[in-house]
Amino acid sequence: MAFDSFGAFLAMEGHGPYVWASYGVFFVLMAVLMVGSYRRRNAVLQSCRQHAGSRSSRAPKPDSDTAAAASFTRVDVSQD
Repeated sequence: MAFDSFGAFLAMEGHGPYVWASYGVFFVLMAVLMVGSYRRRNAVLQSCRQHAGSRSSRAPKPDSDTAAAASFTRVDVSQD
């Protein structure tokens, strides 16, 4: 084992405070990013739902008698 005791492992020959502070900052920032991303995702989804709901309520409903059927025309394109 590289260290004689757990205390020596934590001290890391004087570099322990820097190493453990770096790990702490990393995990705190990762948690903040994860929570922020989750909240932003929920806000975007909610905005999309509201926008889709407002569009569907404003759109006129087509009558089945006057609604035109979709027609598609095949177009041959040269591959040259």
